[in-house]
Order: sequence, then C-alpha cells, then structure tokens
Amino acid sequence: MMEHLNMQSMDKVAANVAKIRELFPNCVTERINNEGKLEHAIDFDMLKQELSDHVVDGLQERYQFTWPDKRKAILAANAPINKTLRPCREESVDFDNTENLYIEGDNLEVLKLLQETYLGKVKMIYIDPPYNTGKDFVYNDDFKQSAWEYIENSGQFDEEGNRLVTNTESNGRFHTDWLNMIYPRLKLAKDLLSEDGVLCISMDENEEVNLIKLCNEIFGIKNFIGDVIRKTKTMTADNGNGFNMQHEILLIYAKNRLKFNLKGEEKSFSNYSNPDNDPNGEWCSGDPSAKSGGNTTYFGIENPYTKKVDFPPSGRYWAFSKSTFDQYVSCGKIKFKQSYSENERGFIFKRYKNSMSILTEPVNSLFAIENDFMNQS
Repeated sequence: MMEHLNMQSMDKVAANVAKIRELFPNCVTERINNEGKLEHAIDFDMLKQELSDHVVDGLQERYQFTWPDKRKAILAANAPINKTLRPCREESVDFDNTENLYIEGDNLEVLKLLQETYLGKVKMIYIDPPYNTGKDFVYNDDFKQSAWEYIENSGQFDEEGNRLVTNTESNGRFHTDWLNMIYPRLKLAKDLLSEDGVLCISMDENEEVNLIKLCNEIFGIKNFIGDVIRKTKTMTADNGNGFNMQHEILLIYAKNRLKFNLKGEEKSFSNYSNPDNDPNGEWCSGDPSAKSGGNTTYFGIENPYTKKVDFPPSGRYWAFSKSTFDQYVSCGKIKFKQSYSENERGFIFKRYKNSMSILTEPVNSLFAIENDFMNQS
C-alpha cells in the first residue's frame, strides 16, 4: 500500500501565500520561479504598502498590463510558420463552386496562413474563445509523458506527444496561460480586419476584465464600440456566490472607429401618413418641447380657432423660437386643431418622414429576449 501514501510534506510556502491571498488578494501575482515554472507569488512591495501608514519606496509606478511570458506571446504572433492549407475535396460539398470556406486546424496557425490572402480584407470577425472556467481551457505544458498507457486512456495529449493539462484555478499560471493563448490570436485577428472592420468576442465574467485590457492594448481604447449583455439561459445552478448567472457579454472593437458604421434594424414608418395631403409628404405627430432652452423658446401659443393658449410642459421649453414657430406655421409644419379635448395640446408638430437622416434604429446593448439569443432553447 506504500504507493498510495503521500510521501511529500505540506508546502508551507504555498500555504502562507494562500493565507496572504485571503487577506490581500492584490498582493498575489503570477511569476516565473528559478526552475522556469510559473507560480503564485507575493508582490512584497504591494504587501509593504498595505501594512504601512506612509508611501513605501519601491518600483517605479506606471500604468501597464503585463504578465509572465507576455513577450513570448508577442513573438508567437509575429513568428512565421512553415505550413500550408490542404484542400479536402472528398470531404467538401461542391468544392469548385462554393463561396464558403471551412478550415480545420490550430487557429493560431490558420490565422497566420490567412494573412497572405486576407490581410486587411475581413469585414467582421466573431470569436468564441475558452472562457477559462477551470474546465474549458486545456493547454500544452510541453512535457513528454512516459506513462503511455495513461495517455492512451485519458486522451490528454497532442499529435506530438505533449501532455495537455486542464487549466484549473489552483494552477499558478491560471490567468497567464489564458492570456498567452488569446493575445497572439487577437493581434493576428486585428491585422485581418479591413479599415471599417469589427471584432466581436463572446466572454463571461471569468476573464472579462483581462479581455477588455487586452483589447484596449491591441485595438486602442478609442476603438471600443461597446459591450452587449446577452441573456443565455433562464436558470443555472448557484455557483457559490449567490448569483443565478443568466448572461454573457459580447465585446465589440472596431479596427478604426471613424470608419466603422454600426447599423441596427430599419426604422418602422408605420405611424407615418399624410391625411391632409401635405406637400412635404408623410408625417407623424412629434413632441414640440425640449428639456433645455431660454427666454426665446418659452412663450404662449394661441390656437386661432379656440383661443386656447399652450405653454411648454413644466420644466421644459419649446424646441423652436417664436420666429421659427411662425415659419413652421407658414409652411404647414405646425397645424392647429379645430377641436380637441381639454387635456390636449391645441396644435400638431409634424415630423416628416423625408427629413429623417438616420433610417435605422440604434443597436440595443441588452439582448434579453428569451429564446431568440439564448443558448438554452
């Protein structure tokens, strides 16, 4: 039974690091140790500051986002590869005439191979990377297994025999491995985008903050378009924090915000008509008031038929001056009512369909319609 005994004493350093992490999570980081491995470590300068009542001298402060092996991740994006794409006619449907392309392979290598043909030509890229939940991200630790029976049974290895390990939060390189995986892929994706192109990335709360920092660095914060909250399911199991997590986010970054145009659904003009044969075309009744103004936009408007005088609603102003109002009356944009109830305004302020410069609705940042955008049917 000796093979089942734990022949190693408790790692006191790791235990102490865990205790400090409980008290000061901002003082625990990831670093490369003397053996070249990544591990959780204490930022002693930050810990000193937490325990001091004055500013502690230490490393020069600067705004940055970094992690172990970041320079290697940059190198991985820039390094060339000696591979090519091979067509699979026997697995294809109408290979010679189809306008679609399905590529199977390591996505980092594929992104590099696409650079020659599609550099700066892709209008939109959508990616759904691993969320780094501790279960969905498997990485290559570049370690040759000797226990081949275990490998064959588990299936956790790649074609070159490198051991594949699930990235769990207890791993000292939990965030580092995910960042090193996603960073070069985002850089290559940006290069593929056209000047008016856009990148959309699905993510949940596990790496949302890090992903935003990465994209701000690669695309520039000025090219951040927005994030969409998408309802994914109705009920989930409590993950221990008391929340029933029902949503994910979709981050949207443009290659060049000045050249990107986000369009929503076409506006509905079903409420526009022309019952009085107005030569300016179809119209609907609009709000003639505004939330800001001054003395020139606060005045009474008398209905010539009933002599009733209307003023702007409380705390508001008219959306026009008296001189502009007179012009609107002359051209038919203001139409007085001959009969109306006591609570109604005595005139109609027309909004013409042909004066609409924006013909699409803005895109909502909340996709909350059940079943339309949900993973759960």
